[in-house]
Amino acid sequence: MPNSYKIAVLAGDGIGPEVMAEALKVLRKIEASPGIKFEFNEQLVGGAAIDAVGQALPAETVAACAQSDAILFGSVGGPKWEKLPPNEQPERGALLPLRKHFGLFANLRPSICYPSLTHASPVKDSIIEGGFNVLCVRELTGGLYFGQPKFCKEIDGEMTAVDTMVYKKSEIERIAHVAFKAAQGRSKHVTSIDKANVLENGILWRATVEEIARQYPDVKLAHLYVDNAAMQLIKNPKGFDVVLCENLFGDILSDEMAMIAGSLGMLASASLGKPKGDGLYFGLFEPSGGTAPDIAGKGIANPIAQILSAALMLRFSLGLKKEAVTIEAAVRKVIDDGLRTGDIYSGAEGTRKVGTKEIGDAITERV
Repeated sequence: MPNSYKIAVLAGDGIGPEVMAEALKVLRKIEASPGIKFEFNEQLVGGAAIDAVGQALPAETVAACAQSDAILFGSVGGPKWEKLPPNEQPERGALLPLRKHFGLFANLRPSICYPSLTHASPVKDSIIEGGFNVLCVRELTGGLYFGQPKFCKEIDGEMTAVDTMVYKKSEIERIAHVAFKAAQGRSKHVTSIDKANVLENGILWRATVEEIARQYPDVKLAHLYVDNAAMQLIKNPKGFDVVLCENLFGDILSDEMAMIAGSLGMLASASLGKPKGDGLYFGLFEPSGGTAPDIAGKGIANPIAQILSAALMLRFSLGLKKEAVTIEAAVRKVIDDGLRTGDIYSGAEGTRKVGTKEIGDAITERV
């Protein structure tokens, strides 16, 4: 009997369904291997769920996720729903509640610039020659996004907005362990990002990370203030291995890293929660880009981030590391063979511009 894995599939809005279709195509090719069976449970989320049932995160969707081994997520949001009250909009009404409900505290975003794609980076060739591979480890359930009090109201006759940045030592310890363990399997270097020269939580962050670092003597630790880190990532991205950030800083820097690598359409992510044992976690896996409503339905979106997110799911939630490597190698082979969606196409000799389905087919064939 094959090992059966339950996967909640939440394609969402915009280009979400298009790129999700290509990821599922690749997973079905993996499923052809002996001993592997996937059970896909497709559910509504985001704007699509608002249109269908009146809320961004229906109870049925949450229940399906709870009954699954992992969540494969597309993207949510778009101009259509921007006039709704903020807490009812797709992003706040679906993605943040999912992270909170399942305790998805660790966000991993590998920023990989393939040697054959350095032309797509806005950074000059002399800096990124040969490509680079940086992993951003972002704390996902604390900081400004979740701290209380949080409000926007009139105080002393003037509208006043308050967001509170809160971190407990245990939250910092938890995410630091994830970063150091990840570094042990890479180049053994963690750069921790904070604003300890201004923020009280930055002081606690730095002190706590240094405590955790003593448990990993084989890993080198460095600290950078977030503003300096933003500059150094552009100046020398190959000088980084694992970048450890709190929630807001990680949100900003990981997108910067994606653009340095060439395109958000190439950047996968894993949001990990409670450990399941054997180095596995329950998690939500999604591309780092948005719904791209301007190109939705045109068949030109880049599905690679969604496909690589599926590979991360195999590695971190299902324990199928060999299959994850197979998918990642297939993506690299397609890129090396010169196939490009519009976001990474330069017209260089030996390359060909293709659409969403064609590049998905090519990756599937090479799995």
